[in-house]
Amino acid sequence: MSDLVALLDSLVNSSGQILIPGMYDDVAPFTQQEKKQYELIEFDVEEHKSNLGVQEFLYDTKEKILLHMWRLPSLSIHGIEGAFYEPGMKTVIPSRVIGKFSIRQVPHMNLSKVEHQVKKHLEDVFSNRRSPNKLTVSMEMSSMPWIANINDPQYTAAKKAIRKVFNQDPDMIRDGSTIPIARVFQDITRKSVMMLPIGAMDDGEHSQKEKISRFNYISGTKMFASFLLEISKLQASNLKTVI
Repeated sequence: MSDLVALLDSLVNSSGQILIPGMYDDVAPFTQQEKKQYELIEFDVEEHKSNLGVQEFLYDTKEKILLHMWRLPSLSIHGIEGAFYEPGMKTVIPSRVIGKFSIRQVPHMNLSKVEHQVKKHLEDVFSNRRSPNKLTVSMEMSSMPWIANINDPQYTAAKKAIRKVFNQDPDMIRDGSTIPIARVFQDITRKSVMMLPIGAMDDGEHSQKEKISRFNYISGTKMFASFLLEISKLQASNLKTVI
C-alpha cells in the first residue's frame, strides 16, 4: 500500500500539474484567437466557487481556470482497489492493491506516446524505492481527443436557434468530458459532430444528485425544434447555390 500511495503521489502535484516527464510536449499551442474566445466567455468565478463549495481555486483568473478545466491535460486519481475502505478499524495489510487514475487527452497528444511516458515514469519511481513488491502498469481504456470545428454550418444553425429561444448568444466553450463516441462518430461518418447541451453548470451529470431544471428541459425541446428548422434553411440555401 505504501508503494502504491508513493506512486500515485508522484503523478500530480497540489497545483494540478502533471509530473510525468514530457506530458505537455505535444499539447497544441494556445493561439491569440483562442485567447479572445476565453475572454468573451461569461463565467462568474465567485458563483462557481459557491456551486462547488470551495473557498479558493488553484488558479486566480477566469482564463486560467477555464484553460485547466477544458483545454490542458489533467490527471485524476479515482480510487484504490483491494484496500479496506468501509467504516471502522481494520489493520489487515492487503497483499495486492490496484490504483486507478486517468489522464485527459487533448490535441495533439498521442496515445501510444502517453502510455509509454506513464509506464516509464511509474517504473522509474518504483525502481528507486527498491521495493520487494512487483509492479504492473496497464492502460485499460483509451480514446483520442476530439474537438469540433465551430465554424461548421450546423453551429451557425445552433447559434440562431439558441438566440431565438433563450434570447441570448451562446458561449463557444470546450469541455473536459469523457465522450469518446463523438470522435468515433466523426471518424466513421466523416461528418462534423456537434455537442449541443441544454444543462446547467450545477446539474452534476452522472453524479448521485444529477438533475435538470424544468425550464432547461422545456426550452431545450423548443431549441432542438428550432435547430432542425435552421438546419433545413441552410440546406435549402446550399441547394440553391449549387443549382
